[in-house]
Amino acid sequence: MSTSPVRSRTKTQVAADLTDFISSSPSSYHATATAAARLEAAGFCRLNERKVWSLEPGQGHYVIRDGAIIAWRTPAGKADAAETDASEQSDNSGGRLTTIPGFRVFGSHTDSPAFKLKPGDEFTTEGTRQIGVEIYGGPLLNSWLDRELALAGQLSLADGSVILAQTPPIARIPQLAIHLDRQVNDGLTLDKQRHTTPIIGLADLAEADVIEILAASAEVDPEQVVGHDVYTIPVQSPGLFGAQEEFFAAPRLDNLLSVHAGVNALVDVDAASLDSIALFAGFDHEEIGSNSRSGACGPLLADVTERIIASLFPGSTRSEYLAALASSICVSSDAGHAAHPNYPERHDPHVRPRLGGGPLLKLNAQQRYATDAVGTAAWSQACAAAGVEYQNFVSNNAMPCGSTIGPLTATRLGMTTVDVGPALYSMHSAREMVAIEDVVSLGAAAKAFLQG
Repeated sequence: MSTSPVRSRTKTQVAADLTDFISSSPSSYHATATAAARLEAAGFCRLNERKVWSLEPGQGHYVIRDGAIIAWRTPAGKADAAETDASEQSDNSGGRLTTIPGFRVFGSHTDSPAFKLKPGDEFTTEGTRQIGVEIYGGPLLNSWLDRELALAGQLSLADGSVILAQTPPIARIPQLAIHLDRQVNDGLTLDKQRHTTPIIGLADLAEADVIEILAASAEVDPEQVVGHDVYTIPVQSPGLFGAQEEFFAAPRLDNLLSVHAGVNALVDVDAASLDSIALFAGFDHEEIGSNSRSGACGPLLADVTERIIASLFPGSTRSEYLAALASSICVSSDAGHAAHPNYPERHDPHVRPRLGGGPLLKLNAQQRYATDAVGTAAWSQACAAAGVEYQNFVSNNAMPCGSTIGPLTATRLGMTTVDVGPALYSMHSAREMVAIEDVVSLGAAAKAFLQG
């Protein structure tokens, strides 16, 4: 592995770009819209899943399904013999592919732990207005206390359309004062129903209910709102901190950091030198098991890859598509744990990943991560090409191991899959932290991997 990382942007520039991405992505639905905007600025075109696709070599496209997005760029192909003028091929399109390529997939997920707004009216308790919420995923509950929260997500309207909404900071889950719970510092126990209910105002000052506030933020008539997928969002802005500003703190680093890396990497790949189809996949619902039509357990990635091959190679067979999958590889990028200085016993005693040590290669004997020796070699090659170090991650044998989209993708599509990701502290907190150098390194490795 190289010890001379290539740095195309300063850490301040990377932090500012990641701040913009996270701030404009308060929900999975917003994250897909943010990713789409970046892709379109780079010339990618959105496709409609309900129509037949007509693809050409060298082009960039994407599809959105609810809170998931898949984007790809195909190799530019070779010009016909008569097309000898290089200037005619400068747009990386118009050539032809002579063999069916495989895929290089950089996978991630767009959702993060939060509280989801329940249906039903708000209610009044002790003179305050409150809203019902349901826990989404596995948040560190105590980290959400005493923070100003906005609400963000999607609203469905009576005409069948869906729009994005985001309120100002209107909610807070106040903690009980220590005077009323003298033992709280000996162990905080939160009842998930009673103690996590946000307040949004005073009962006697009510002018608009929560749906009216959401509708106003989206500039629609609240009478037209018939459904919603809305989540609580901490409003404190992301930012650098530390003695040398070496750390970066933000909500939803798990896993918008990987989404950010993958989208930027795909935008930067050079179609003229691709030998595989470079593809970014941002799935929804990973934090609750991925069992949805937009999750990694669903058919989205299989459907899209099959349609790409069928469009680029009319008349190709199912067997040829399966051969393309067999020559493909997926990097599943999701957050992992750095060894915590205050809880050293919770980690493997000998494998000690650290903040600033480079992206993680995640391994697990029970295949909770899909990495094997073949995938390890591929990730090592990508990191060497990018000039970045990586570090191994394994769990303490006495600690349960989480999982990712990696094993799900390997199981559904049968392609070689390797699990990687940035090392974090405070994973699933309302505000997580990472070393900014690891953000830079993950982005460089992602580009090198997709470029092949």
